[in-house]
Amino acid sequence: MNSGALSSAAYVTYLQCPKCNEIHESSTIQTVCISCGSPLLVMYDLESAQSELKRSLLVSRLPDMWRYRELLPVQDLGNVVSLGETMTPVVHCRTVGAGLGMDHLFVKDEGRLPTASFKARGLAMAVTMANEFGIRRVTIPTAGNAGGALAAYGARAGMEVFVFCPEDAPEINANECGMVGAAVYLVNGLIDDCGRIVREGKDLLGWFDMSTLREPYRIEGKKTMGLETAEQFSWDLPDAIFYPTGGGTGLIGMWKAFNELETLGWIGSKRPRLISVQSEGCAPIVRAFEEGAETARPWEHASTVAAGIRVPHCIGDFLILRAIRETNGTAIAVPDDEILLAQRELAEKEGIIAAPEGAATLAALKKALDRKDVDKDERVLLFNTGSGLKYPMNTTLSRIDKDKPVDYAAMLRR
Repeated sequence: MNSGALSSAAYVTYLQCPKCNEIHESSTIQTVCISCGSPLLVMYDLESAQSELKRSLLVSRLPDMWRYRELLPVQDLGNVVSLGETMTPVVHCRTVGAGLGMDHLFVKDEGRLPTASFKARGLAMAVTMANEFGIRRVTIPTAGNAGGALAAYGARAGMEVFVFCPEDAPEINANECGMVGAAVYLVNGLIDDCGRIVREGKDLLGWFDMSTLREPYRIEGKKTMGLETAEQFSWDLPDAIFYPTGGGTGLIGMWKAFNELETLGWIGSKRPRLISVQSEGCAPIVRAFEEGAETARPWEHASTVAAGIRVPHCIGDFLILRAIRETNGTAIAVPDDEILLAQRELAEKEGIIAAPEGAATLAALKKALDRKDVDKDERVLLFNTGSGLKYPMNTTLSRIDKDKPVDYAAMLRR
């Protein structure tokens, strides 16, 4: 890793349970709250940092996620496990925006990261912290992209990696994990079933569970999406952020990032409305939000083309709902056919080959405009969380016989 003039993070203080407020030591490996089983959040001494950390520090640093190292939990930066986690571009979608009557529509394209998805952020940080604590065997239940990221970063760190996927997860994701040396197992069930297998094998195999929000560090990697967004929008945050929500780590992470930036004095009190996007075939957060509930009931018979958001139940549901409500956001479910149409629209009109999960945000934006949840003159940011190149595609291809005359006129009639 080379991120210019590295120094260790000096501001981590402790880990805290957001449900019961139990304090946990930051100097030892942690999983979930020992009192109530809630996810843990990393806390920093931001009041001290406020006088020492200035936005101008970023000017001389490389454009990667480690540029925010003082706001990350790793203590010895020699332990960082990196594959080059670059800042991802914010693309102004003028054509799609014009079709919706919007001048300020943007997509943050996380498909440019290592392993072609936003999971690289969370797993780079989680593996880095595992490396710092001397962990050598790790495991994860995954719908696809998280497993690929853990497998790659685990390989980089020389760790032993076990990945458990639903058997109908995208084949390319399972092969990706195997290619970098992980032990891959296909399970005839959903991600919840994979998670059960992981937890039941912990004592027998002694692996460390990297499941979403069952360790406190993936969220710290994901929060760099919020830090980058603030910097890329010149510290004046967009009006609304649409985020595809499965386990919800990224949405929670951005909410945390914006709060930390305000404490530092880098931004004001304005927040984007955080809009959680799910498929109608698996929408536990949307249902809970509409019911006014603080937690989400498990979704029965979950099914969607967007494998990454097919999460029937997540441990951080109460944090997702809290983040949505505190920012005056909302939650929207969209049907699979609209997801696929949006995926093609982004590709054909903007050149962005989005994952189905990312395309779901465009479908949700259209619904939000109809519902008046978003005004056409607002600045709106959609998160594409991965490259569509990792998913099967249906396209129309034409063939030419080299031994026959080419019908050039027909090319204009396609």
